[in-house]
Amino acid sequence: MKKIKILGAGISGLTAAINLAKAGYKVDVYEKNKDTGMRFHGDMQGLENRKGIDVLEEFKQMNIKINFECYPVNNIILTNGVKTSEINTERARYYLVKRGSFDGTVDYDLKKQALEAGIEIHYNKTVPENEVDIVAIGPNFKQITGVAKGIVFNTDLEDMLVLAYGDDLAFKGYSYFIVRNGYACMCSTVIGELDRVNECFENTKEFFEKKYDLNVTSPKIVGGVGSIALNNTYMNGNRMYVGEAAGLQDIVAGFGMRFAIKSGYLAAQSIINDEDYKAVAEKTFENILKAGIVNRYLYEKLFLKNSYSLFIDLLPLCSRHNFSAEKFNILQRMIYPFALSYIKKKYSEI
Repeated sequence: MKKIKILGAGISGLTAAINLAKAGYKVDVYEKNKDTGMRFHGDMQGLENRKGIDVLEEFKQMNIKINFECYPVNNIILTNGVKTSEINTERARYYLVKRGSFDGTVDYDLKKQALEAGIEIHYNKTVPENEVDIVAIGPNFKQITGVAKGIVFNTDLEDMLVLAYGDDLAFKGYSYFIVRNGYACMCSTVIGELDRVNECFENTKEFFEKKYDLNVTSPKIVGGVGSIALNNTYMNGNRMYVGEAAGLQDIVAGFGMRFAIKSGYLAAQSIINDEDYKAVAEKTFENILKAGIVNRYLYEKLFLKNSYSLFIDLLPLCSRHNFSAEKFNILQRMIYPFALSYIKKKYSEI
C-alpha cells in the first residue's frame, strides 16, 4: 500500500491523516513549524453549527474524537452601540473552541489523535508541493482579505458572546467579546482595508471596557488572517488541496474550521475509495460558498449603510423563523451574478 504524504499539520491535514491511518495507510505529515497550532495563541473561535447534523456528531462520523475543549453557544448578543438585540436558540448555534499549540485546543488534540493512530509528523521540515499527495498549508498570503487582532485574558465576568458592528470597531467586519469559564477573548476583524485593524481593535477594546466595566490585566495578543478564493483549487496535477489551501473559508464571517475538517476527510476518502476528490469537493462546498458571496454583497451594500442596524434587527428574526442564508436559495441565485461582479472588483486579490 502506498505511503501517503501530507504537507501541513493543521486541522485539515491531520483530519486527512487520521482517516487514512485508520484505513490502513502509512502516513507522513510534514510541518514547517516546530509544532501544530503555532499560528494561534489561545484564540477562541466559533465552530459553526449549520442546520442538519450537529457539527460534533459530524466530526465523530469523520473519525474525529471530541477530546478538545468545546462550549455550546445558545445565546448571542448583537449590538452597534446604539441598538441591541439577542439570538436565543435551543440548538447550539456555535461551539466555542480554543486554538493554539497547547492541551485543550482543537489543533493540539487533533495532533494527539494523529500520533495515537501511528502517523509520523515531521516538524521543522517541509517538502515541495509536487512531492506530496495532499496540500494543507493554510492560507494563501497572496489572497488575504481579512485580518483579526485581539487579546485573551482572565476575567470574573459571566459567560457571554457579544458581536459588535460598526466600521469604527471593525471595518466591514465585526468585533466579538467571548467569556467562557473566566477566560475571555476580545477581537476586531477587518475586511479589505487591513491597515485599519490596529485602530479598530483599540476602539473595540475601549467599547467593551466601557460596556462591561472591564479591568483587563495581563492580556495576551492573538489574531490571524483570512484567505478567500473565488476560484477554489481542489486539485493541481495529482495533488489535492484542503482547507484554506483550497480557498475554503466563509467570505462573510471568516469561518473555516468546519470546511477544513470536512475537506480533509473528503480528500482521505477519495484516496481510500478511489473517488474524484475535485468533483466531491465541488458538490459539497460550491453552493454554500456562492451563498457566502451573495451574503457578503448584501452585508456591504445593504447593512453597512445603516450602521448595521437593519442587520441587528433581521438576524434574530431569521433565527426565530429558521431561515438559512447558506442554502443558495432562488433569490440568492438571482443576485449571484451581481454579487460576484462586485466582489471581483472590490477584492481584486481573490
